[in-house]
Amino acid sequence: MRQGNGILTNRQRRLAWLGFLLAAAQAPVSAKLVADSSWLFSLCVALMVATVIIADDAARRQPAEARSRD
Repeated sequence: MRQGNGILTNRQRRLAWLGFLLAAAQAPVSAKLVADSSWLFSLCVALMVATVIIADDAARRQPAEARSRD
């Protein structure tokens, strides 16, 4: 049984992980340094990128035959 392809290429997946890590690291730093709640934007971006990475994982774990039937 072959693994299915994800929605991201390998390069896009690496960039998504990098973007997630940078946004997730920026949120607590900006929360400490800035008085307003603008750090929530970094947190929301990190959560959206994490959702795309999780969707890509789910698509990669499906067998190739199951994706071709859909």
